[in-house]
Amino acid sequence: MTQSNGDTPQGLGFAISAYFLWGFLPLYMKMVSHISAAEVVAHRIIWSVPIAAVVLILLKRTGDLLAAVRNPRMLAMGCVTAALVSINWGIYVWAIASDQTVDAALGYYINPLFSVALGALVLRERVTRLQLIAIGLASIAVVVLIWQAGSVPWVAVGLILSWGLYALAKKQLPIGPNQGFLLEVLILLIPALGYAVWLSASGQGHFLTTDFSDTLLLLGCGAVTAAPLLLYANGAKGLRLTTIAILGYLAPTLIFLIAVFVFKEPLDQGRLMAFPMIWAALVIYSASMIRQMRATA
Repeated sequence: MTQSNGDTPQGLGFAISAYFLWGFLPLYMKMVSHISAAEVVAHRIIWSVPIAAVVLILLKRTGDLLAAVRNPRMLAMGCVTAALVSINWGIYVWAIASDQTVDAALGYYINPLFSVALGALVLRERVTRLQLIAIGLASIAVVVLIWQAGSVPWVAVGLILSWGLYALAKKQLPIGPNQGFLLEVLILLIPALGYAVWLSASGQGHFLTTDFSDTLLLLGCGAVTAAPLLLYANGAKGLRLTTIAILGYLAPTLIFLIAVFVFKEPLDQGRLMAFPMIWAALVIYSASMIRQMRATA
């Protein structure tokens, strides 16, 4: 995938569409909150496969996928990324159903800073002083949440770790984003199908039951999963890295607003203290990133 030196209208349109879909995803996940998170994730996987496959066929890039399947090392790396993304999906779906959407937004706000820290520790990437300050602020915000609640915000921490490690592993996977996504859901397809069949046989499933709306909602899980990922992959081709990173804050902002104003989730004192610290950290991080990009240019 080639990276554009400037921002294109097409790239901007694709990326904004992807982040809006991710931002409004809690509304859809709330509609399936009466279904177990494991069943929802299974259907996200199952119905993503045909969508991702059609896209790859239209792009005429199926050869790359076949080469990846025949490569044991690449297949093993695909298994790692598939496991991490399925864990992330599971935590996210469970968080929405359990009225912990605010913590989900918190996790996705902190993710860029966690990725910077991982890059420094694992990939030996250089971290600027401003980025260190931003990471420090985010860390203090998490400590404030733990101190106020008396427990670790496991939803936020789980999302941070699973998505941050997924991004790190994905960076090492030498395959395009569309091919990589299809590889991941194909790896997960057999266990997902097996689980869905077992639920149906035991009478615990919601697919093809008397309530046809559940069947339609589970079918739609594929579209709401695959569409933003594929839009993002194509949008990234026509945008600068700085623009992509700044637009990345759009999704957690929408998630946060939906949690507070639509789901009416409470904001306790700890969160009222932590969120401004996170937002300040993101402003500092963005300023540092823009300065780096300008210096490189």
